[in-house]
Amino acid sequence: MFAVVTIAGKQYEVSEGDILVVDKIDGKVGDTVTFDHVLLTHDKGKTVVGTPMVSQVKVKAKIVAQEKGEKLEVRRYKSKVRYRRSNGFRAQMTRIQVQTIA
Repeated sequence: MFAVVTIAGKQYEVSEGDILVVDKIDGKVGDTVTFDHVLLTHDKGKTVVGTPMVSQVKVKAKIVAQEKGEKLEVRRYKSKVRYRRSNGFRAQMTRIQVQTIA
């Protein structure tokens, strides 16, 4: 069984037991999070497409870790005027493990 779920504005295809790294979700490590924006489900050869969401289907996941993503470096440069700027950024990420699709 798998489902297509909207998490923090992005769509993910998930199955039970999958581990995902998504944009930051509020909560502590070990908390359970429920996602009810399910767009599609597939189980035993039967596919249900939502209009726009599948009703009565929810995905439960456990927060495994709160972490930072890879560092991005932003550099700006203008020729002939000695303008140079450098800045770094690390996005806040959440690692979740899908427990049930019901």
